[in-house]
Amino acid sequence: MANDELSNTFSALADPTRRAILTRLAAGEATVNELAEPFDISLQAVSRHLKVLERAGLITRGRDAQWRPCRLEVAPLGTAAEWIERQAQVWQSRLDRLDQHLQSTQDRRRKAQQ
Repeated sequence: MANDELSNTFSALADPTRRAILTRLAAGEATVNELAEPFDISLQAVSRHLKVLERAGLITRGRDAQWRPCRLEVAPLGTAAEWIERQAQVWQSRLDRLDQHLQSTQDRRRKAQQ
């Protein structure tokens, strides 16, 4: 598997805990402790999830004295959404052509039966 940005984004999004963290960050920046609150996992585990998200470019961590807020970075999500949309368009076009072919076949059979 290629180690490209899109692959990193999808890999990071594959985990439900990381998706939940991103959902929380969509409401605004938060500290690691704040992000860890709803989960029944260790602070270390949350930190590991944050590292994956950071490597994928989905979050950044700031520095404000002792406070290290995490914030959502939407650009990789936009890139992933664009890729998904392109794939959806390709498949929709293929399905439309298949539908047309099936409709044409059915029309020919009806005419042959008359």
